[in-house]
Amino acid sequence: MNDIALDSRAGVSTDMTRRKKRNGRALILFACLWLVLISSGIYGAKWYTDRIQQNISASLERQTASQITAMQQTYEARMKELETNYTADIADLGAKVDALNELLTFTKDNADSKTDNSNKLYTQLNEVKKQLNELQKSLEVLK
Repeated sequence: MNDIALDSRAGVSTDMTRRKKRNGRALILFACLWLVLISSGIYGAKWYTDRIQQNISASLERQTASQITAMQQTYEARMKELETNYTADIADLGAKVDALNELLTFTKDNADSKTDNSNKLYTQLNEVKKQLNELQKSLEVLK
């Protein structure tokens, strides 16, 4: 009986050893599979965030470029408008200066001839003063 008991104990102990080895291998396999899954999840998350970041950067770059282009076009249109207005104002001012010079020359010529048309001369001087005041106002506006 002792032999049978020893044999049955030896069989149980070899079964236990085999189960422990299988459990150990299964545990190692499970841990490796778990690590692979976690690693692939981390890699996938990093890849996804990088791709989203690139898409957002490209979109932001396109929007910024279009806004800069729009601002530049608006700026150029305003500059052309200001230049046109400035040129027109200068031409108008030049015409007023020429008219004033004409009046001054006419007045000077009339004063040299020493005519008795003092009333006419007074009227012309008043016109010259009015145009001179308008010219000064225009110069102040341009400043």
